[in-house]
Amino acid sequence: MSDSYLDSLPDDFVWGTATAAYQIEGAAAEDGRAPSIWDTFSHTPGKVDNGDTGDVACDHYHRWREDIGLMGRLGADAYRFSVAWPRVVPGGDGPVNKAGLDFYDRLTDGLLAAGITPYVTLYHWDLPQALQDRGGWPARETAEHFAAYAAVVAERLGDRVTHWATLNEPLCSAWIGHLEGRMAPGLTDIEAAVRASFHLHLGHGLAVQAIRAAVPGAQVGIVNNLTHCEPASDSEADHAAARRSDGHTNRWWMDPLHGRGYPQDMVELYGTEPPARAGDLETIAAPLDWLGLNYYFRNVVADDPGGSLPYARQIELPDSRRTGMGWEVHAAGLTKTLRRMTEDYGARRLYVTENGSAYPDTVGPDGQVHDPERVRYLEEHLAACADAVAQGVPLAGYFAWSLLDNFEWAYGYDKRFGLVHVDYATQRRTIKDSGRRYAEIVRAHRDRARRAA
Repeated sequence: MSDSYLDSLPDDFVWGTATAAYQIEGAAAEDGRAPSIWDTFSHTPGKVDNGDTGDVACDHYHRWREDIGLMGRLGADAYRFSVAWPRVVPGGDGPVNKAGLDFYDRLTDGLLAAGITPYVTLYHWDLPQALQDRGGWPARETAEHFAAYAAVVAERLGDRVTHWATLNEPLCSAWIGHLEGRMAPGLTDIEAAVRASFHLHLGHGLAVQAIRAAVPGAQVGIVNNLTHCEPASDSEADHAAARRSDGHTNRWWMDPLHGRGYPQDMVELYGTEPPARAGDLETIAAPLDWLGLNYYFRNVVADDPGGSLPYARQIELPDSRRTGMGWEVHAAGLTKTLRRMTEDYGARRLYVTENGSAYPDTVGPDGQVHDPERVRYLEEHLAACADAVAQGVPLAGYFAWSLLDNFEWAYGYDKRFGLVHVDYATQRRTIKDSGRRYAEIVRAHRDRARRAA
């Protein structure tokens, strides 16, 4: 594919990679870290493929210097990482673990020394187990403890970190973790799921206040996994199913952030009200500096009245390309979703905070990892980003998921999303063809920007 689409991206476009603490850090019981709900879930038989856990993962806790070097070789000028709540405040509230904060202090300094801007996510699903034992996200107190934890991290790193995300993909925490049971904490209860969704939103709003109090001039956002939903046919039933799917996947998560409250059609579908108190919706709708979009696939859905919420069954279209996750490759859905965030929600600054694809990569006889499908996926989705910018979307950057192959939650280590291959037995890192292609694209864009200056 030609790189001509790069002409549409702004000269100061941010090129990054992304990871999450539990997926890469390892050192699960070192330096005062306490268990999270993902430690508990992954150690529960039958919950994770192959019985895999994040105990060691990519050993990033000890190899972060090497990994910063890899970011430089990929051309990244930004790195989106998450802070592990149970490493910093092991009990969820109460005493702060200095050794845990020191790790993120060193990581931040190392990134800045390498010319890489840190983008910090405060919550990427690793709730301290101690708080889960006291009710977890369905309990209001968890939102309040999250804001206190956010203040601790912001006060420590805020003299060097400007870009902050409160939550990553609260949909997964609430719906997949509390309704579908496929992620920690593994519940299947719609009332608990709705309560969790609300307290995640409330925790976000309270954390926005805490970050801004600690870091004057902070750029604060939130990261949602959103997608384009469309009916599988022209039937009225499938159109209604697409509307429900959109409510479940998009509107429930975006409307409250923009002062619209929770969509009434979805409240009626779920049969339970979010437990809002006076002033909560205003807290949730605190103005944001940016929105993060994680995009992987579109939803093509058919009516499924006998199925599970939201009674919309995803359809696999014939002849569609699929990743190793079974997800459809459909870059145009990224453009449409970015446009919607701009046109329907008035986003002033957007980042693609995750986008990537899993394939069964192996190191070949030549010592290299050839992953042409991921190269094509990357090129197509970056072209989709450029299309969105050309259509007026204020897109400021792109973070490839992921820097490294890692612990892919309930799928364990079989699903590889990295631009860098990890041999988990030896922890050897090998930049894949897709990583080298990413570096080429970044260089080409910077060359264009310099010529235009």
